[in-house]
Order: sequence, then C-alpha cells, then structure tokens
Amino acid sequence: MQEIPEYALFEIREPASHAIPFVYNSPHSGRIYPPEFIAQSRLEGISIRRSEDHYVDELFSDATALGAPFLVANFPRAYLDVNREPYELDPRMFDGILPPYVNINSLRVAGGLGTIPRIVAENMEIYARRLRVEEGLDRIENVYKPYHAALRRLIARTHVQFGFGVLIDCHSMPGSIRVAGSNARPDFIIGDRYGTSASAELSRTAVGLFEEMGFTAIRNKPYAGGFITEHYGRPSRGLHALQIEVNRAIYVDEVTLQKRADFPLVAAAISSFMRQMAVYVAQFATDTALAAE
Repeated sequence: MQEIPEYALFEIREPASHAIPFVYNSPHSGRIYPPEFIAQSRLEGISIRRSEDHYVDELFSDATALGAPFLVANFPRAYLDVNREPYELDPRMFDGILPPYVNINSLRVAGGLGTIPRIVAENMEIYARRLRVEEGLDRIENVYKPYHAALRRLIARTHVQFGFGVLIDCHSMPGSIRVAGSNARPDFIIGDRYGTSASAELSRTAVGLFEEMGFTAIRNKPYAGGFITEHYGRPSRGLHALQIEVNRAIYVDEVTLQKRADFPLVAAAISSFMRQMAVYVAQFATDTALAAE
C-alpha cells in the first residue's frame, strides 16, 4: 500500500495509435491511499485494501499495446467509488445535513457501499468517526466528476472516430463466488445489465472466448454490471458496455494479496481475450448488432 500526499488521481494510458473501437476502464484497482484518509480510518494494512480489485490494471495492461486507451484509477475504492451514482451517500456517516438531491435510499447505500463507502469487504467499518458533509461533497467534486468527465471524453472520441464503441469495465470478484444452484466457481463473469448495455452477441462472444481457453465463464449472475456499465452502455446508439469480473482466487492470494505463480498466465489469457475481441468487432463492425441503428 502506497501512501503519497500528492499524486495523480487517475491516469489515461494512451496507445501509440487509437486503432480499435475500445475503451478499457479500471475504476477499483487504485492502491494509493491518501494519508489523511488513513488517519480517518479504523483500518490499516491489508484490512483497508479488501475492497480493491487487486492488480486488475496489470491484468488488462496490454489494452494500450492493442490500440485502446485505458483509464485507471489511482485512488482506492474505499476512499471513493466511481461505479456508483454521483451522490449515493449514507447520512449516518456524516456530521451535518446532506443536500436534498442526495440518494440516501439506494440498496447500495443500505449495504454500506455507496459513493463514499462505509465498509470494506467482510463488513468492516472504515471510519473511526463521522465525516464532515463538506468533505464528502468535495470528494465527489474533485475526484468523481473529473474521473467520469475523462471517461466520457474517451467514449465520445471512440464513437466519433469509429462510428461506435465498446467500453470494457474491468473488475475482480472474491474467490468465494459460486454459480447459483451449484458449487461451480466462475473464473469470469461478463455483465451486460441483462442485455441492456451491450449487444447480446457481443456478450456471448466474450463468454465463448474465455470458455474456449478452458475457463468457466457466465453472464450477469451474480454481477450484471454497476453504474458505469448501465450509464454508458447505449447499444441503440452504437455504444456497448461490458463489465468483466475476474475471480481473484485464480491470480492472487486473497489473504496476503500476493500474486500467485499463475498471475502471468491469467494476464496472458486476458491479453488473448482482448485481442480476439478486437478481431471479432473488426469483422462485424458494420453489423447492426454493434453499429448504431
């Protein structure tokens, strides 16, 4: 865990040439923890890191070599979650009165996982005391909004350049996740908001590519995609958004957070997946399933 007082909140890793109609995004792999945040927290060490999508930015790092921009958060999810509405806030976390436009009733807020999370995984409370309302709103103004502005620009640029675009939102999931009704452990879950954020053919292709490599892959259950997938996926306009969840147990020790010996193999498989997805989209670029109707 890095503790650096001044750092870039996020980075846009640009390819030498934007050659494919993709944008990759890793909103939860940030691991630079502001010292003032650590001072506010009752957690430390590995405990505060339980919400990270560990090393997902490294697993998908070949995106730029393939010709796609890659937006990567440096701030941690425990500090601010950009895969939420901008104002999903829990009033119990704050001293003072939240503005009336804040969504205090979402299921995510109730579960402690709003825009400013109350807990990390395993229901561990993050903060030792309440935050000032102004501080919470400042995080949204200074971190959340610039991040989404950058993501919107990348998606818009891609759409203008290619006539359509595919956003791949990159995440990880706990190794304890099982397929409903069985003991099968999915290695990858492809989320398309039950067919509303991307072409069904695109989703099926993504699942099939992982299966052909010997992995267990499923669609939407239990992760169909969060705010980013739902908000930016507009298939009728030629904008498709897929969320990819990678099972952490196949590449990292979830207790120590150390990379497993198979980490390079998993990264190579993901690189192959990205390459094959680009080929698929290039072949079917004029198909109305991908292009705007």
